[in-house]
Amino acid sequence: MTTDEKTKGPASYFPSIEKKYGQPIDYWLELVGSRTSMKHMEIVSWLKSEHGLGHGHANAIVAYVFATQSK
Repeated sequence: MTTDEKTKGPASYFPSIEKKYGQPIDYWLELVGSRTSMKHMEIVSWLKSEHGLGHGHANAIVAYVFATQSK
């Protein structure tokens, strides 16, 4: 049994997002955080069309931002 806990949920995508798109995750979180008037799927579509993110990566970023904003 190991004591290392694996990252779960949307944050588990962060290392691959940084590697694939060449920006630190804070860049994407701030970008999405500035889209306060848009709904979840509108932001996902925007990230896909304007920034070339895949659906899963875009969805993970938006889900994380929305979850942390509601706390």
